[in-house]
Amino acid sequence: MEKQVIVSIGRQYGSAGHEIGRKLAEKLDIPFYDRNLFEEIGKIKNIDTNDLEKYDEVPRKKLFSRTVRGYSNSPEENVAELQFALLKSKWADGDSFVVVGRCADELFRGQEGFISVFIVGDMTEKIKRVMEYRNMDEKKAIAAIERHDKKRKRYHDYFCKNGSWGDCKNYDLCINSSKLGIEGTVDLLYDYVCKILNRV
Repeated sequence: MEKQVIVSIGRQYGSAGHEIGRKLAEKLDIPFYDRNLFEEIGKIKNIDTNDLEKYDEVPRKKLFSRTVRGYSNSPEENVAELQFALLKSKWADGDSFVVVGRCADELFRGQEGFISVFIVGDMTEKIKRVMEYRNMDEKKAIAAIERHDKKRKRYHDYFCKNGSWGDCKNYDLCINSSKLGIEGTVDLLYDYVCKILNRV
């Protein structure tokens, strides 16, 4: 891709946002980042990151953490900052990529070639998807959706001071993946990205 582009995807749990992001990156022929950021962090820092993944996109536990002279003892906060720093370095190097979550909607807001997307879904479709992929009954699927979305909002809103998670005002495009399905949503986003890049 000749022009640099970063596509940030926020998503409701069960909306297929992760799969849509991965497929969009494949179609754009650019890297896709989510938990795989830990692999690169491990190589750069020469550390075993297996234990760090449990803190991925997890809100800071305020009762058990504190910050002294700019240094935090919160593993949740430190893991988040490691990912933010790596994403920023990739941007500075001129890389293009699609990233799911990780507060990228605020990290790169205002940068040329940056596109922020939030993906929602009809509740019935989200429940069906979670039931299928997580092998849950309907009651547990609903509870999982509510729990994960609450956690994502707390994580996002702790680190992002200029906008609330899921608020349409904070994104370039909000889309309901239930209307077009996964492939249709990917196609729509691909066309949108290409049109934006042609303006830049």
